[in-house]
Amino acid sequence: MANELKPNIFSVGAIDWDRRLFDELIPLPDGTSYNSYLIKGSEKTALLDAVDPTKTHVLLDNLVKAGTQKIDYIVAHHAEQDHSGAIPEVLLLYPDAKVVTNAKCKSMLMDLLHIDEGKFITIEDGGKLSLGDKTLQFVFIPWVHWPETLATYIPEDKILFPCDFFGSHLATSSLFVDNEPAVLQAAKRYYAEIMMPFRAAIKNNLKKIAELKIEMIAPSHGPVYPKPQLIIDAYKDWASDDVKNEVVVAYVSMHGSVRTMVEHFVIALSERGIKVKQFNLTGVDIGELAMALVDAATVVIGAPTTLVGAHPSAAYAAMLTNALRPKARFASIIGSFGWSGKMVEQLTGLMGNLKVEILEPVISKGMPKDEDYVALDNLADKIAAKHKETGLI
Repeated sequence: MANELKPNIFSVGAIDWDRRLFDELIPLPDGTSYNSYLIKGSEKTALLDAVDPTKTHVLLDNLVKAGTQKIDYIVAHHAEQDHSGAIPEVLLLYPDAKVVTNAKCKSMLMDLLHIDEGKFITIEDGGKLSLGDKTLQFVFIPWVHWPETLATYIPEDKILFPCDFFGSHLATSSLFVDNEPAVLQAAKRYYAEIMMPFRAAIKNNLKKIAELKIEMIAPSHGPVYPKPQLIIDAYKDWASDDVKNEVVVAYVSMHGSVRTMVEHFVIALSERGIKVKQFNLTGVDIGELAMALVDAATVVIGAPTTLVGAHPSAAYAAMLTNALRPKARFASIIGSFGWSGKMVEQLTGLMGNLKVEILEPVISKGMPKDEDYVALDNLADKIAAKHKETGLI
């Protein structure tokens, strides 16, 4: 069904209520949507993005229901298949349409979808395309989250279509944001899982769109923002260098030693006025862990030694944190061993991308002893002192 955002601007994408995993990696507890927008100008008609190939039939049905006799342009903001996968089928239904995108995205679409080169119109940053009474103005916003991403701005309606930028994996029948806390939570999960590694690029792109007069933001996933400042301000906060007086403790315990240490350590941190977010890695939702990493000043990984190395779940947590590159300032490791091992060296080596100060780890031999608890208290003191120096306490 086509839903009208503004006169002659329609949402014609698809809601995926049942999808629970993205890229075979990212949990989708609330499903998602693949947003596609139809722009009917007085002279030309444009489709902004297609949908995931699994929902092609929904897009085509919505186009027919919207009375779409002709599509002149298919604007491809991003080559990833959840936005582009249906383009070949749209081209079959509307064979005169041209795919409008930048040179980098064109090359990727030719590789991913085997679209013939003759079907493309290549545009430059700041380029414009007239539909008659509506203008498509193109803004390159690379690395949110691929290098080729661009956005479309319609100055006559003051709408920004930023693709993945400002998106949220959220299946909802509401076209517009009608539950701000719920949408912001979904948007933060999306930012944490997908956008956080590209904070520097996001800051630059926020400056770029600040030059535009925006009254509505229509992303490629999730509902449309009729109050755009809500999500813009959230992104400014998430992408800033500011951290909070929070510690993320992600751990796994095989026989209880690490769990006992974590329990003591979390209480010690709390007694020092520090907020703690604790995650047992054996059953963690990585989206929840990623969201916690957005704001935390300190990250602590707890692990037993397994075959002289870190437990695989702890190694995965270190690798994930390294890939997401949160803005944390400090990190440490707590754990145990039986005879020997390189667990600490392995975990610190897996977090090389983080710009953090590594605080002295606390490692017990077997079950923790009195001196280990004292060392955990000392680590909590050290973290509290660091947070105070940073102005968080």
